[in-house]
Amino acid sequence: MPFLELTIACTEAGQPRHERALESVGALAVTLADAHADAPDEQAIFEPGVGQTPLWGEMELTALFEGGTPPELLLHALSAADEGIDWSRARFREVADQDWERAWLDQYEPLKFGARTWIVPWNHELPDGADAPDAAVVRLDPGLAFGSGTHPTTALCLQWLDTLAGDGSLDGAAVLDFGCGSGILALAALKLGAARAVGVDNDPQALTATRDNADRNEVGERLSVHLPDDEPAADYPVVVANILATALVALADVLAARVAPGGRIALSGILAGQEDEVLAAYASAFEQLAVEQLDDWIRIDGVRRATPAS
Repeated sequence: MPFLELTIACTEAGQPRHERALESVGALAVTLADAHADAPDEQAIFEPGVGQTPLWGEMELTALFEGGTPPELLLHALSAADEGIDWSRARFREVADQDWERAWLDQYEPLKFGARTWIVPWNHELPDGADAPDAAVVRLDPGLAFGSGTHPTTALCLQWLDTLAGDGSLDGAAVLDFGCGSGILALAALKLGAARAVGVDNDPQALTATRDNADRNEVGERLSVHLPDDEPAADYPVVVANILATALVALADVLAARVAPGGRIALSGILAGQEDEVLAAYASAFEQLAVEQLDDWIRIDGVRRATPAS
């Protein structure tokens, strides 16, 4: 069955009001997109920080309605729901019914990171090399949560974990994946030799996706997931946080406290040009801070000091 798609431009301040009106008249789903996605100076919003929902200043809302819904009647209902919005600016089109998530996954190919880490979608056969005895293979169904390995920030973290496995730092270790999304980093750490992993995310849907992916990869008994307020107090020899730079800076003390003395941390989700602020926020608690760049994105990794620098 086809759907009726409505698209309308709005500002960040007006987004909640538009979304409430769309949902009140029966929108099946509402999604947001950058109104200036093609602008060269537009900053991408990749993954919200824990407790954050950052949005673009100007955006487009797209809502799906049941097929056959008359646009004129829908506009009348929207005007009644919120007559202060100019709904005449809305654009309509009919879209075919399809399993959007499956269509995306059908185009997703296996990826290799470092020496032996593989991310392979559920619907794909193992490629050459992924069937090697020492290969660490994560079978992933990202679902609606972030984290498939295709974005440079995730790739940088997977490469870092693969390097840690190579020098033995993951062997039998406990790993914290802060901002876990689909659980891809926690799962990779477990497949690479970690004894257990903890995933933290502010999105309950991400926790569901992480649990599901862990069970499918037969590591569910070694992984626990928590909302930020429910995270157990602990420190870890390995911590990875793939969130926004602003969140990394705001959470510097929190994340530093999660890393055991001599432990390792990787910070990602940082756009090129933002690294100096993040480095400054972590310099007192960490040494051997190193910067790695892939495309326009940065990873910072370091070692927890035994005592903070004065």
